[in-house]
Amino acid sequence: MKIFYVYVLLCADESFYVGITSNLEQRLGQHQFGWDEGCYTYKRRPVRCVHVSDFANFDDAMQWEKRLKGWSRAKKAALMNGEWKEVQRLSKRPSKR
Repeated sequence: MKIFYVYVLLCADESFYVGITSNLEQRLGQHQFGWDEGCYTYKRRPVRCVHVSDFANFDDAMQWEKRLKGWSRAKKAALMNGEWKEVQRLSKRPSKR
């Protein structure tokens, strides 16, 4: 069975990069060693993997990747730090007054 991984990298400039792969070790190496000059992480190395989720279904992995990419920096940071209450707080929509 093929496993798909959604991963989050913390780049040298403190930005986050979210990606998806079926070969995590290879893909992290490609980011770290600058395999693709056009990649977001190329000029932001070194990178550090700070989160990985695995999925048996590609569609589920793609949905999680898209969701993470849409999150604010603060919400991503809360997830990386395991601050679940903060993730929930940041997920709530501001009330209209």
